[in-house]
This record gives sequence, C-alpha cells and structure tokens, in this order.
Amino acid sequence: MDGASATMLFGAGIAGGIVTAIAGGSSLITFPALLAAGLPPIVANASNAVGLLPGNFIAGLADPERMPRWDRSLLGLTLVCVAGSVAGAVLLLVTPEKAFTAVVPLLIGFATILFALSDRVRQWIQSRPAAGRGVRMSADGLKILLLIPVAIYGGYFGAGMSVMLLAILSVGFDEFRTTNVIKNLLAGLTSLVASVVFVAQGMIAWPPVIVMMAGALIGGFAGGRLVRVLRPELVRWIVIVVGTILTVVYARRYWWS
Repeated sequence: MDGASATMLFGAGIAGGIVTAIAGGSSLITFPALLAAGLPPIVANASNAVGLLPGNFIAGLADPERMPRWDRSLLGLTLVCVAGSVAGAVLLLVTPEKAFTAVVPLLIGFATILFALSDRVRQWIQSRPAAGRGVRMSADGLKILLLIPVAIYGGYFGAGMSVMLLAILSVGFDEFRTTNVIKNLLAGLTSLVASVVFVAQGMIAWPPVIVMMAGALIGGFAGGRLVRVLRPELVRWIVIVVGTILTVVYARRYWWS
C-alpha cells in the first residue's frame, strides 16, 4: 500500500463515517475505495466487513432506552443471523474470483437501489398500525423465513442489508425505535460473525483496513457534528449518485472490458 492509496482509504473512511452518522450507506464508498486501492474483490469485500464492524455495533447501542427484551422470538432471529452469516461468508470464500467480479456491479447497484428506497421503507414502517401480541406471535415464523436469505446476503456482501432488515422486522413489532435497535444489533451481529470467518481464513488486508478504520472514526465524530448543519437528504443524494456512477464504472470494467 503506497502513500496515495493510504490517503485515499483514509479519506474514504472519513467520508464513510460521515455518511454513516448522517444517512447510512457507507459501504457504497468504502468497498469501491478498497477495490481502487488494488485489493482483489473478495479480499476487499471481506476487509470492508471488518472495517465497518465498530460502527455497526455503535449504532446498535445508540438507543439503550429501546433495547429489546430478550425472549424466544429475539433468540430465533439471532440464531438465524448467525447461521446465515456463516453460510454467506463461506459462500464468498468458495466463490471463484471471476464469478464474484461479475456480480460486483449488480451488488453495488442493488445496494444503491435499496439505499435510495430506504426512506420510503422507513415511512411505511412508521405508518403501520400497532401490532397486537397475537399478531406478533403469528409473525415470528414469517420473519425467520424472510430473514434467512437476508442473513446469507449479509455474510456475503451486506451493503443495503439494513433496509431489508427494517422491512422484515416491521412484521410484528409495534414501535419503530425498537425495530431500529433490533435492526442495528442484528446487522452488527451478522457483520461480526462474517468477520470472524474472514479473519480465521486470513482474508483481511490489515494495513488498508486499519487506515480506513482510523478515517471512519474521525468521520463518525465529524458526522455527529455535521448532522446539525447538513441536510441528510443532500447527503443521501450524494451517496445515491456516487453509487450509481460506481455501478456503471464497475459494469464497464468487469463486463465490457
């Protein structure tokens, strides 16, 4: 890693931290930055999961007043996330490099679309009527069934996973802040489990990850201040435009070159 790459990764970490604090969607910045630094796509994806891990858990612990009560329903969701994340991480490790590069534009494009629709998903969740206990209990099986592919996707790539989790968890939970806390905790758990698999397999490029983490910490702090003066909608549109451009760039690189 040369000085130019280190500077770029540090800057991407700062930008990702700011975006996470204000609007979310940092993977659309950090993952392409790792690719641009010369990391192979699979290594870049694994390294990105580790680099974003601290921010995921900080988000999950940011609203302790709405921390959910530990019960059988939450235990089931947790077990599905652990198993699905392991499956997704293993799937990534056995995916041939050429096959993964072929789907990189699709993954970035899919994550960009999910990010662009996240506000509509959130508004839909908040507009839903409160669910009674009977509805919540009958919805447990549906939530677990829907969560399986999402957890696998989270272990495999992960960008945009939070939007899918919000939509799934809205089935049966009657309060948005509680739903959001559970979403953040499950996303953090999924990233943690996948990261353990990647670290154990020696898939992490530590120097780039450490540089990016350092930038993300600074960016997260700066974002906490900037959120007071910057409009989240402006930041969201910047991320959407960047994600769209990167989708085209990597489609051209991996599909048409």
